[in-house]
Amino acid sequence: MPAISMTPQEVSDYIAQAGRDAWVVPDVPADTPRRTIEKVGVIGAGTMGGGISMNFATVGIPVTILERQQDALDRGLGVVRGHYQRSADKGRFPVEEVDERMARLNGTLTMDAFADCDLIIEAVFEDMDLKKQIFTDLDRIAKPGAILATNTSALDIDEIASVTSRPQDVIGLHFFSPANVMKLLEIVRADHTADDVLATSMDLAKTINKIATLVGVCPGFVGNRILFARQAQAQKLVNKGAMPWDVDAALNAFGFRMGPYQMSDLAGLDIGWKKGATTANPIRDALCELDRRGQKTGAGYYDYDENRRPIPSDVTAKIIADVTGVAAGQAPGQDEIIATCIYPMINEGLKILEEKKAQRASDIDIVWLNGYGWPSDKGGPMLYGDMVGAEAVLATMQDLGADDDRFAPCETLRRLAANGGRFIDVQPG
Repeated sequence: MPAISMTPQEVSDYIAQAGRDAWVVPDVPADTPRRTIEKVGVIGAGTMGGGISMNFATVGIPVTILERQQDALDRGLGVVRGHYQRSADKGRFPVEEVDERMARLNGTLTMDAFADCDLIIEAVFEDMDLKKQIFTDLDRIAKPGAILATNTSALDIDEIASVTSRPQDVIGLHFFSPANVMKLLEIVRADHTADDVLATSMDLAKTINKIATLVGVCPGFVGNRILFARQAQAQKLVNKGAMPWDVDAALNAFGFRMGPYQMSDLAGLDIGWKKGATTANPIRDALCELDRRGQKTGAGYYDYDENRRPIPSDVTAKIIADVTGVAAGQAPGQDEIIATCIYPMINEGLKILEEKKAQRASDIDIVWLNGYGWPSDKGGPMLYGDMVGAEAVLATMQDLGADDDRFAPCETLRRLAANGGRFIDVQPG
């Protein structure tokens, strides 16, 4: 179908309706009984675990937080108190509420403390063996009917659930960092997740003031799976001579507050990396070996001044040239960079729908609008597909697919280009 022009009001109306639709789960009856959630357990008091715990303590639900060492537990609870104190200092709630909220958080060093919890959320490092061990222990400790949730951002929840005797109680609750701030919650239904577990989780998302979307199990689920496609193309551009700041500038112009390399520097380049490691990203490895690990070390892909202002780096440019064997050349124009990074996201969204890993096209847009900073004037990846037209997306994907068959245009994209129809009307399956 050719490109569709939309007014700002039409885009705004679409987003509002998409937000309402995301709460609807057609195959789960509205009168499905809910499980009672009066006490929550969280495994891990780090950035994610602490942020997740705050969501529940803020709305009056007691939380037990587990860490392996007392110093890590004390540090995590101290960070949570600091967040609450800063909010109170800014007048967001009375200062006496800091102690009230903290009183709802109970630290523990033993998993046995979860025996009376109604919901237990695992928020540890992304390691499958570690998560399976945790769920093996939870299967032994948790009371019958407790919901067992994982905060994994990409791993196979069916595999995690397989180590329990109650896979029907297992679900993914993928919070976004910082979890006490970000509104999106991907609720991941595994093969055996019970309807009442799903319905309870959707209701709970509203209770803790999140925007929920129901997604299926696949690598990266919806949000990160689409992000992986964008990141891969960004890296291909750099391997061909574009600089990270060229890519970021194009995506900033598109409307993202942060491009992929700005985002990496903020998150930390050493996530999932250890000294001496060789990964699929040798440029990142080389930067980390020089202790250029992002904003926290004052340098990453960019150099940073005392105000954390990013500055294009000669050191990074040299590393890229050394690793790729390609001297920095004339970067593609911004329009080409945008198409190269954005159109694969649209194609990946269609694949997700083909595999029935999202309920509807607009849910994909809700994920990207609320979890990844997609510019609201462009409505989300699927609506943007309609704005630029299937023919344009297909042409780019044919070019990218010729270089790497992972990016070959999917059948639904070919059909839309040939026969018309709108991206946002594509049904799962």
